[in-house]
Amino acid sequence: MSSFHVRSGRGPKGDVFSVSKTWLSVKLCFIILLFQAVTFRAAAAQNITGLQLHIREQDVVMDNGILQVTLSKPEGMVTGIQYNGVDNLLEILNEDSNRGYWDLVWDAPEIKRKKGEFDRMETTNFTVIVETENQIELSFTRMWDPSLEGKVVPLNIDKRFVMLRNSPGFYSYGIYEHLKDWPAFDLANTRIVFKLRKDKFHYMAMSDNRQRYMPLPDDRTAERGQPLAYPEAVLLVNPVEPEFKGEVDDKYQYSIENKDNRVHGWISTVTDPPMGFWQITPSEEFKSGGPLKQCLTSHVGPITLAIFHSTHYSGADLILHFGPNEPWKKVFGPVFIHLNSLVNGGDPLKRLWEDAKQQMEVEVQSWPYDFPASKDFLPLDQRGSVSGRLLVQDRYICDQDFPGNGTLVGLAAPGDVGSWQFECKGYQFWTKADEKGYFSITGIRPGTYNLFAYVPGLIGDYRYDAEVTISPGSDKDVGTLVYEPPRSGPTLWEIGIPDRTAAEFFVPDPNPMYINKLYLNHTDRFRQYGLWERYADLYPHNDMVYTVGVSDYRKDFFFAQVTRKTDNYTYQGSTWQIKFELDIVDKNNTYKLRIALATAHASDLQVRINDLRASNPHFSTGLIGNDNTIARHGIHGLYRLYNVDVPGVQLVEGNNTIFLTRTWSTSPFQGIMYDYIRLEGVEAQKIHGWARINS
Repeated sequence: MSSFHVRSGRGPKGDVFSVSKTWLSVKLCFIILLFQAVTFRAAAAQNITGLQLHIREQDVVMDNGILQVTLSKPEGMVTGIQYNGVDNLLEILNEDSNRGYWDLVWDAPEIKRKKGEFDRMETTNFTVIVETENQIELSFTRMWDPSLEGKVVPLNIDKRFVMLRNSPGFYSYGIYEHLKDWPAFDLANTRIVFKLRKDKFHYMAMSDNRQRYMPLPDDRTAERGQPLAYPEAVLLVNPVEPEFKGEVDDKYQYSIENKDNRVHGWISTVTDPPMGFWQITPSEEFKSGGPLKQCLTSHVGPITLAIFHSTHYSGADLILHFGPNEPWKKVFGPVFIHLNSLVNGGDPLKRLWEDAKQQMEVEVQSWPYDFPASKDFLPLDQRGSVSGRLLVQDRYICDQDFPGNGTLVGLAAPGDVGSWQFECKGYQFWTKADEKGYFSITGIRPGTYNLFAYVPGLIGDYRYDAEVTISPGSDKDVGTLVYEPPRSGPTLWEIGIPDRTAAEFFVPDPNPMYINKLYLNHTDRFRQYGLWERYADLYPHNDMVYTVGVSDYRKDFFFAQVTRKTDNYTYQGSTWQIKFELDIVDKNNTYKLRIALATAHASDLQVRINDLRASNPHFSTGLIGNDNTIARHGIHGLYRLYNVDVPGVQLVEGNNTIFLTRTWSTSPFQGIMYDYIRLEGVEAQKIHGWARINS
């Protein structure tokens, strides 16, 4: 049986230490059973020698006997990763500066470029921060000064790279700083990019059910691929490997939410032994937009990304705007680049992926790390914690307060209810409450926060009224909190499931000319290309009509209210109808229509009650959204909730119709996705026929 090396923990200076015998025995048994043949193939003699740092004229090499990482000096680009007899895992056909790098997209308010300025963050200074037998930490910095105004993003940038003894990989983190008297700027995107060798890495994995062999980047060229509605989507018409012919390749088909973005990467089955290259994110505390924010992962290249901030699936609402007198500093990362290999046979795709997940668990359990040398990254003893219990009060569901199912509770910068999904400048800390509503969040950086929560199955957001102040070593107990979701009266009818997505609605089969084989018969069928065009195929002349009590939202409610392309290549809006029957109407009181949107893009949703010809809508959202979720194969973007008063005089006993008109139609990607729609009766109203209507 070959050995399986696991780094179990670290001492105060980054040295490796052993965990308890109980923990080790349980973990080791589990590992041996699943991964007998996986090894990092590091010779014991090499490990004994410890780390080596080689500083040369134009680059620097970190070597721990398992892998060697080469970085350009002083630019701080990862130009080479040597592992298991392969001289370089990064694409050797690319220039040195286009293999492994940090980058960002920024803009100055007075310039306002169309897409911002791309900056690969080449640094100008190199410093060895730590060099011991157990740890190497390197710093690559670029300091800003007024002579660079308008030319370079006004940030001090410090890129760090860390290698530990016996570690099957390396870490990277960055520190960005904007001083008070520096000019204003906008930050749209920042990330780490690794471009791997296309002759080695062909299999991509990002979850248990989202992994596959991938096309080559050559297949996206004009000779082999046909660009579709936007440059990222390409139909493979003459791929190098015939098995991919007729498929669509689009990097947005591999996006994932922050809370689930823990490990993804590539496997090479053509090397001997097979090996994996994995990007592990042990925490999302430094990521923008909270746990539901979606980001890219890995895609054709082969490329793997660690995205810290982006505007994908949200648009301009998540651009970081900095004023001219706004000091700011933030640590992004560390993230871990993990390498593994298989030597004694077995299925490399399964075993390397399972090992990557196991290493991810080790990294998550080790967070916050104790080895980063920067004082700006805080270890556990300089952080605090908060705990409590969250219950729900909705007397129309239960007579007693009850715990939510899968409640997510988090701390983010103080703001309005639900503001956490727009928060980008600070840190966020989230956890899932247990089945009784109890929660505990540890490893919180000192500061002042609001406590937020949302409960799957219920509409709206919770915010604890009092701010929560965390200091080093503090342990706050906020007690039992009670969330009262929006509610005015009993439910007359409802459509969908309030889970902030449109996944439960009808998602059509893709056009067979534009498929991704991964998503055939898949739970994420919404990730297929071109589904927005299927609405016109299903409703060529008349729009969707949904009848409460007769229709089934899983089959009859289209997942997105999109535009319809006409014969002359223009686009039309649409009006959906919700038909329902009321046995009794209280003309003297007000009903409530709750409309929760999972996403919106350049749309105005107008509501009319029983009169489609009314010149003015009963309610209008106004022009909302820049999420671009439809084009990017998502099922949600930013969450929006609208509470619409419906006077009883506008309803009738018998048949009623609510008209939902989506206006603004100039492109195929405009539209909205509903999360959930509910009509509530008036307080204490006796509704006859409720069971019949909603059966």
